[in-house]
Amino acid sequence: MERPKQKQMNQNENETDAAINGHFDSRVKMPGWSAGGAAGDPSTVSSPSVMESWREERTRSLEDNEMSLPSIAAAYTTILRGLGEDPQRQGLLKTPWRAATAMQFFTKGYQEKIIDVLNDAIFDEDHDEMVIVKDIDMFSMCEHHLVPIFGRVHIGYLPNKRVLGLSKLARIVEIYSRRLQVQERLTKQIAVAITEALKPAGVGVVVEATHMCMVMRGVQKMNSKTVTSTMLGVFREDPKTRDEFLTLIRS
Repeated sequence: MERPKQKQMNQNENETDAAINGHFDSRVKMPGWSAGGAAGDPSTVSSPSVMESWREERTRSLEDNEMSLPSIAAAYTTILRGLGEDPQRQGLLKTPWRAATAMQFFTKGYQEKIIDVLNDAIFDEDHDEMVIVKDIDMFSMCEHHLVPIFGRVHIGYLPNKRVLGLSKLARIVEIYSRRLQVQERLTKQIAVAITEALKPAGVGVVVEATHMCMVMRGVQKMNSKTVTSTMLGVFREDPKTRDEFLTLIRS
């Protein structure tokens, strides 16, 4: 990844798309298709720095977890006192450590890299029909309120001579969902990671989720669900392909 070039891209917001955890994309450009140009137009091919960004994502290590655990636990102790509780009473004695450990697990996606799970699971295969894995369970944390987001993810892609081990699609979901998130970004990150890893003809991702920040607080709408989608390549450009994907995930 060419970091000087990436930095320069970030500084000019009028000429580049927004950065999403290392992925520069508002409409990911892939070889052979474009948002407005003709298929095969060289100007629509993503730069190497964008297409390789999935290789450098880890921001936290296991060693970091061990070092930061006491400070996170101390922060929870402060929170308990601020709420009017006594951290020394029997039921709360170990709560700060439990909560700190749980929060590290809820955000363990920061210590994982896509390349670690995909390297040995990309296979050359002469298959050009749609591949779909739907109803993938997803648990995440709202970055605005630090409360859970949970739901299902549906993924489809149109292979371009390469396929991915099916369980790896679920692993990609796990890596990105186990972070502080907003659903819109999570949806796009999943789609971009698959695009960068496989170079498929197209990718579609749909996420249906319940946000506890809307259920437990605020408007308190118990039955509300949020649906987001990202369509790339032929899934975006060809209505028939998109409709086939949406029909199959609803069946």
